[in-house]
Amino acid sequence: MGIDVELHSARPPRNWRKSRATLLQSSYGCGDALADAIGSLRLLGVPGRLTAVDPYGDALMNEQESAAALGEIPELRQRCTEEPQLAAVDDLARLLEQCAGTPGSYLWFQGD
Repeated sequence: MGIDVELHSARPPRNWRKSRATLLQSSYGCGDALADAIGSLRLLGVPGRLTAVDPYGDALMNEQESAAALGEIPELRQRCTEEPQLAAVDDLARLLEQCAGTPGSYLWFQGD
């Protein structure tokens, strides 16, 4: 189980090939660690935008939702118990910041 994250300049089409036209950046290497970190919040019943991300499905966040989710990063970092999780959360924070600062952009979370 893993979660890949892509930053797009506009709402990406659900077709993976067509979505390459709007792709700005991606994070594919930390998917399992990111799923573990977010999953720990879900198990604890912590409310928020990040816990709404399904590790088995897809989710989109626009720039406003990304800005709100960015505020959840400190709590998520506190709950990380391993270095790979911290690296995954830091990578997610970078993408959330870029999405929040890019009008019309979206983060696409792609679960297994």
